[in-house]
Amino acid sequence: MGRSRRRPSHRSSDASFERLLSGWRRTEFKRGYEWSVQPMGPGRSDKEYACPGCSRTIEPGVAHVVTWREDGVLGAQADLAARRHWHSHCWNIY
Repeated sequence: MGRSRRRPSHRSSDASFERLLSGWRRTEFKRGYEWSVQPMGPGRSDKEYACPGCSRTIEPGVAHVVTWREDGVLGAQADLAARRHWHSHCWNIY
């Protein structure tokens, strides 16, 4: 007997692709420091954050970026623990 194969629906495939694209981490150099910048797509956030750039709230479901230093003196674990959520436009003008 042959196995039945189900084709993935385009809807779930599109959502997975969007999540993948929205999560590409990159390295940026700003104000003399090396930063990791992780984009967060609109469906990947389920709580509020205070943006350090403007002090306004980033609402759940709003696309934004998460940043952390890559060259802090306390090491990678401390850098990751000190990560911050920014509005994308606030990070771009920082």
